[in-house]
Amino acid sequence: MKFKALLFAMAVSASTLAFAQEMGPPAGNAVVGDTYGGEVSPAAESKAITVGKLSKQLKKDNKKVENVAIKGKVTDVCDKKGCWLTIQTEDHSKFFVKMKDYAFFVPTALKGKNVVLEGNAERKVTSVNEQKHYAEDAKKPQSEIDAITQPKEEIRFVANGIKVIN
Repeated sequence: MKFKALLFAMAVSASTLAFAQEMGPPAGNAVVGDTYGGEVSPAAESKAITVGKLSKQLKKDNKKVENVAIKGKVTDVCDKKGCWLTIQTEDHSKFFVKMKDYAFFVPTALKGKNVVLEGNAERKVTSVNEQKHYAEDAKKPQSEIDAITQPKEEIRFVANGIKVIN
């Protein structure tokens, strides 16, 4: 009897997981004032720094900066779940953003919007396989995916919260 109960619990868990993986990004228009994840404080909005300043701080602080706020424009969002995005800053550099603990997702309508992010940043070497995975998620052409042949060092950001500012 216990075996049947255990088997049933495993089946329910597996089907729940499969359903969750098939769901796409959350719906929404990403209008000014919308927040995703934790709340972004007004203080964070006013003290948000550029990615250039962040890059200098990362070099100075041994490749990791915690509790930092960044402003930028969303250029890409994971079409599968809304589980990552790419930010372009005023100096036209870009960096990759994941959500803390995979705890929240963002709608694809966030593309093209300006946001403030609060979280932690670090310099990280991204493997070829990981780069290709994200390129596939972004539905890049196969030729672009095949052109990824070298690991690259980049800024990676883990967001606690994201707020649409315009």
